[in-house]
Amino acid sequence: MNSDADHDVCGMSLAIDVVGGKWKLHLMWVLGAGPKRFGQIRRMLDGVSEKVLAENLRHLESTGVVHREIFPEIPPRVEYSLTQLGETLRLALEPLESWGDEHRAALSTAARTSAPAPSPSSNRAVGISAS
Repeated sequence: MNSDADHDVCGMSLAIDVVGGKWKLHLMWVLGAGPKRFGQIRRMLDGVSEKVLAENLRHLESTGVVHREIFPEIPPRVEYSLTQLGETLRLALEPLESWGDEHRAALSTAARTSAPAPSPSSNRAVGISAS
């Protein structure tokens, strides 16, 4: 079954195409608090590169979830915000956030017990000291 056929059968597939990936759900959370400039978003999302952030914002904009507004100022000011469609998606994602908050301790414990202990040699390979 191709991707278009998946979308005809399952709305989840379509939704995942919109918010899937490492940063898009985080962007939805950040923009859910109100309009933000690019630099503000970048500071709030520790670890995202400018390139990846710009790509993710463009994707969310192309799906109609995020609005990009350019203000005619010198220098130009650009703000990103959720559209009406984006706001409905944010509301749909709230139960997922609540579920994560409610089960944080159990998920954290499960992740610790299922993760293999790193060997001292693997720590050196990524530049982590053993002490």
